[in-house]
Formats: sequence, C-alpha cells, structure tokens
Amino acid sequence: GASVLLLRACLALLASPVYLLSFLGMWEPFCRKVFFPFILDKICVIHDKKSKKHKQELFRNLPDFRGPSGELRLLEIGTGSGSNFQFYPAGCRVTCTDINPNFQESLSKNMKKNEHLHYERFLVAAGEDLAQVPSGSVDAVVCTLVLCSVRSVSSTLGEVLRVLRPGGAFYFLEHVAAEPSSWRYFWQQVCYPTWKLVFAGCCLTRELWKNLEEAKFSELKIQHISMAMPWMPIEPHIVGYGVK
Repeated sequence: GASVLLLRACLALLASPVYLLSFLGMWEPFCRKVFFPFILDKICVIHDKKSKKHKQELFRNLPDFRGPSGELRLLEIGTGSGSNFQFYPAGCRVTCTDINPNFQESLSKNMKKNEHLHYERFLVAAGEDLAQVPSGSVDAVVCTLVLCSVRSVSSTLGEVLRVLRPGGAFYFLEHVAAEPSSWRYFWQQVCYPTWKLVFAGCCLTRELWKNLEEAKFSELKIQHISMAMPWMPIEPHIVGYGVK
C-alpha cells in the first residue's frame, strides 16, 4: 500500500501540469476537444493491430442476428473514430453514438473507407442514457473500449438490454483489471488516478465480467485474453457477446 501511494505521488508529480489545468477547470474541455480525440486515434492504430484477429472472430456471427426483415440494425456505443466499421457485414444499418462529438475528422475518414455500410444517424449520448433510441429497435449493440469509462456500467448494460430486440446480441471487447496478486494489477493501482484524469475517466481496475454476469442475458460468452500494449497497463481484456 505504501509503495503504491509513493509511486502514485511520483506519477502525479510528473503529470503536475495536467493536475494544475484540471484544478483550474481547463483540462476537461481541452481533453474532450483536442487531446483525447488525438491520442485515442494514435492508440487505436496500435490497438487495432493487436485486436484485429479477435474482432474478426468476435463479429463473425453478426449476420446471424439479422431481424425478421433480413436487415441487421446495429447500434454502436462510443463509436469514436469508427475503427470497428471494417468488421461489420455489408448492408448493415449503423447508428453511431458517442458522448464526445469531437471525432468528426477520423470518423468521416472511416465512413468513407467503409461504404459497404448504411449510416443511419449519429447521436451525442452517454451509454447510460440512450433515450433517443426506441426500446427493442436494434438487432445488435457493439461496445469496445467504452465500459471502462462510463459512469455506471450497470445502467449502460440496462440500456443495452432495453434497446435490443428479444434474441438480439450485445458484442464487447474491453480492457479489465488484472489478477489482484499480479504485478500488472500493482501497476494498474499505481497508474489509476493519473490515468483516469488524463484519459477522460478511463478506469483501469474494473472487473467488467462480473457486471456482465449480473446482467440479465439469456446467453453469455466471455473469453479472457491478453493483449500487450507497449507501456500501457491495459493488457488483460475480455471479449465476447451476450444474447437478450
């Protein structure tokens, strides 16, 4: 415990300009509009390379969840730059949501690269409040690297289940807490406060598999995987899907 507190203090000292800007109320607007979209775009390039085979396997059965009309209506929570578009099947009707509307440039690029999809609309909305989406109106919901930063995981999963039609599926790929007795967990504890501040509320130590197991999915498939990210404490991940 003492070691964690000491190292946290050292890390906070290194990040003191960010803490100062946060104290002055200047960091959050700068982070949302400039820093986070920029740095997330860079991180996504690395993460996409590491996760490509996992995403290909994860989304392989998306066509199985087409609705009675034969179309696949998909809602993505936390679309960001749209890095998942490449994995969606042709003709898929996509509704994008994100609490941060400042990803326009990279999002537009990915939309142009993936013209096999139909883009329905973009909603500025938090995962915990998808009131603009009617209940039971989508066949699939996708959420990748988002549950780490929502204010309430249980409320977000409640909204997922509400907007899904019966028999629809929720797909996820998220970084999670490491094994409590491991060095990875130790460093997650050290980095936690500064990481959360710098990366727009991202929490390193959430045991998201527990939230998913507590949600009311009729079927749930979860796989724990390791995805090495250079100099980042986000190696442990879970991937899978749940059926309403």
